[in-house]
Amino acid sequence: MTDPAVDALRPGEVPAGLDLARLADHLAQHRPELTGPLRAELIAGGKSNLTYLLRAGEREVVLRRPPLGHVLATAHDMGREFRVISALAPTEVPVPGALLLCTDPDVIGAPFYLMERMPGEVFRTRAQTDPLGDERRRDLAMAMMDTLAALHTVDPAEVGLADFGRPEGYLARQVRRWAGQLDRSRSRDLPGIDELRDLLAATAPEGANAGRIVHGDYRLDNLLASADPVTVHAVLDWEMATLGDPLADLGLLLTYWDVLGGSDTAEGNPVADGLGPRAGFPTGSELIDRYAGRSDVDVGPLHWHVALGCFKLAVICEGIHYRHTLGQTLGEGFDRIGEMVAPLVAHGLTAARER
Repeated sequence: MTDPAVDALRPGEVPAGLDLARLADHLAQHRPELTGPLRAELIAGGKSNLTYLLRAGEREVVLRRPPLGHVLATAHDMGREFRVISALAPTEVPVPGALLLCTDPDVIGAPFYLMERMPGEVFRTRAQTDPLGDERRRDLAMAMMDTLAALHTVDPAEVGLADFGRPEGYLARQVRRWAGQLDRSRSRDLPGIDELRDLLAATAPEGANAGRIVHGDYRLDNLLASADPVTVHAVLDWEMATLGDPLADLGLLLTYWDVLGGSDTAEGNPVADGLGPRAGFPTGSELIDRYAGRSDVDVGPLHWHVALGCFKLAVICEGIHYRHTLGQTLGEGFDRIGEMVAPLVAHGLTAARER
């Protein structure tokens, strides 16, 4: 995995969240080809699970583990990520090669998995996306949508994921799940967020498209891509993947793209700085048109799904803010995450009230 924002380590320094001695012993037993002195670097940018570049002798692989400290139940399932990238490997959806899953927390302090290091760049900031120019920004956005359409056309049963989730009642469960996550992350007053939760619960649609593989957090900076030529090499961060309604992916993507990407809070913010029309990309409606032309999913009215996306992202941001206040986050940019909660709630309320 290539990411320009990698935290440099002093010689001999071990990043928090890893026990390299225990890890070396485990690899000697289960992946003996990954031998030699181990070195690790925390890959910056991830705001949830922690991602490390691991060097084993001359080989480089990537290790993923849950965040330190406050961890919400089911939100950081390493086995889930490992299973879905393994299943999607033979499809048209680009994913890193899955190398090893370890569910024993005694090895490094938490479950983890290893995957291949892939080429490409994580496009996250204006410093990265501004030099692309209008044509390549547009091509990158359209490649992002083509990849999402490819994911949503995969038959779960054909890749061994028929039991990966419960499509029936998926949207109502999403509201309940994120309401529960909110309750576990509350550390301050959040005006309007309970009203948004109640509106979503009262108006959850049936989900006519249910039963597709849903990524759960699909956005530009969860892709590894190249700009010359424009290529998506891998979709990352599958921790929230399940079987459900693909409109949930679209609603959350539009939340990132138009709500955060079009807000003053986007400037300099690590989550939304390089996204959306504000950063010179096509509009959200153009993205949906591209997706609709390459998918059999009925996009229909998306306002409820955007409202759900706003609620979900507000809860995620509040959870990250909470961990930051406890000193349990690694990397830069966490001090501004909490600022995004209020505008997300406001936009979500507006979307939820649409008819």
